[in-house]
Amino acid sequence: MRKNGLRVALALTMAMTMSSFDNNVKPAPADDNSRKEIALTDGERELVGRNNEFAFNLFKTMAEKLEVTEKCSCCGASVTSNKSLVISPLSITCALGMLDNGATGETRDQINQVLGFGDAGADAINAFARKMLFEAPTLDNQTKVTMASNIYVNKGYKLKSAFVKKAKNFYGAQPESRNFADGETAAYINRWTADHTDGMIEEVLSKDEFDPSAVSYLLNAIYFKGAWTEKFDPKNTKNEPFKGGKEVAMMHQEHEFGYMDDDDCQMLTLPYGNGAYRMTLLLPRENKTLGQVLQGLTAETWTARVRTMGKAMVDVKLPRFESKTDESLERVMAQLGVTKAFDRNVAEFPAFCNVPTYISQMKQVARIKLSEEGTEAAAVTVGGVRMLSLAPNEPRRVEFHANRPFLYVISELSSGAVFFIGQYAGD
Repeated sequence: MRKNGLRVALALTMAMTMSSFDNNVKPAPADDNSRKEIALTDGERELVGRNNEFAFNLFKTMAEKLEVTEKCSCCGASVTSNKSLVISPLSITCALGMLDNGATGETRDQINQVLGFGDAGADAINAFARKMLFEAPTLDNQTKVTMASNIYVNKGYKLKSAFVKKAKNFYGAQPESRNFADGETAAYINRWTADHTDGMIEEVLSKDEFDPSAVSYLLNAIYFKGAWTEKFDPKNTKNEPFKGGKEVAMMHQEHEFGYMDDDDCQMLTLPYGNGAYRMTLLLPRENKTLGQVLQGLTAETWTARVRTMGKAMVDVKLPRFESKTDESLERVMAQLGVTKAFDRNVAEFPAFCNVPTYISQMKQVARIKLSEEGTEAAAVTVGGVRMLSLAPNEPRRVEFHANRPFLYVISELSSGAVFFIGQYAGD
């Protein structure tokens, strides 16, 4: 059936912030902030691992798109440079998972496969999203995590009742009907975005991007705000060269952290609050590039390296930085295997609303701030893992000086779920 240009536009928003530590995150007494866990069955844990595989594949695909290869002015050799990037694969999973309840046939199969849920299907995505929605915010009193979804429907169109029920029950969405041609809906959606990211992201759709003829806009927002368990003292922050070039504000501390290294990289874990959430940083060796390390980044290698991490006394230098990503995702998702959903001629969303639809627009806006008080996100590595044999009570002493491009991943400890992935390249 011809779609007649009717479209479902999918907008994703994500915010990660450490801009100020005020009344939003109040330290709780130690005996009042024991770490809680997200209870998962073995089957659910396997699905999380497969969804993490989607997260790493998505990040690698987007990072490759941003790589720039130039000729060195000195020797003429090809030099690859990177740009800073931050994304929330979990936000994409929740938004596509919600829309998956309106899909059928190969369109639904492709979404399920790419997100890592396979034959478990939409029901498994719904259950996973619901657990994250209701349990993730409760794990640590010193870390603020909020997740929200909403659906805006253009006047004259009506969502199917079964779809609305699942959107409310599993994603907390409260669909709203609006006249998209009123000249106010774009600003209304952006206000929702700002409200659910504590002002970190003020605009997810510009006036030029907003389509008044769209059938619907679906949104998902994730907001994270956590204080380091071991904070950096601002007195120790000094300007130092990054990549041997311009200077950046480099934070500094020495403490016992989770650590491992191999021939490709060093890997360091910095916990937030009571340890329920953590940032894992992946620093390539001086003779390795981000791209080389990313090639071996999979859910399996990620899990293996996390499990081999031991305690070490680490001299840490880490840039204080802020970065923002605003990227369209249609081509990236199609490259990963979701093709039918974006094709107006073959998309299958009969259970979504009262007219045939397809996804015409998909984007994510993400922002991160990292400071002495806290931050979010980190990354993974591949290669032969080696651990030194340590004498009891004598932690290994190492240096982790992030004075060149590095990866970072923010994850939840008990489930292993990856919330955010990024890379900092000094730009």
